[in-house]
Amino acid sequence: MASLNVGNLGEFLREQRRTAQLSLRQLADAAGVSNPYLSQIERGLRKPSAEILQQLAKALRISAETLYVQAGILDERQGLDGVEVQTAILTDPALNERQKQVLLQIYESFRKENGLGNGGKAPAASGDGKDTAASGHENGRGTDSLETEADGGPHAT
Repeated sequence: MASLNVGNLGEFLREQRRTAQLSLRQLADAAGVSNPYLSQIERGLRKPSAEILQQLAKALRISAETLYVQAGILDERQGLDGVEVQTAILTDPALNERQKQVLLQIYESFRKENGLGNGGKAPAASGDGKDTAASGHENGRGTDSLETEADGGPHAT
């Protein structure tokens, strides 16, 4: 079945909802999602975003990380190693879904490069081009733009 993880998530959500003694409609209202959408998630027909999972976790008063693991966003075997960073990225309301995914990919690539990733690949050899491109300020150039971004946001003019 292609939606096995989503189905497990739906079953888990349904069980948590019932344990909290909430109707489908009550949970949907509390989480700020539509009743039909929540029903589709519970039946394994939809895969919610990390933001929706966070809203559901808050409404159910459970850990968002628990739902991320159920949804396959976080690896259960990962433990605490790197989870805090990933959770911060996934739950940041200032980032859109594409930005969150890009940040997670960059974070994991750095972890793999340092031999800490769970991809099973050997650490990449450090080259000047890769380090400079990744940080943008290894040679002293780009520092001003980083300060501007930190002070005024990434799209400030």
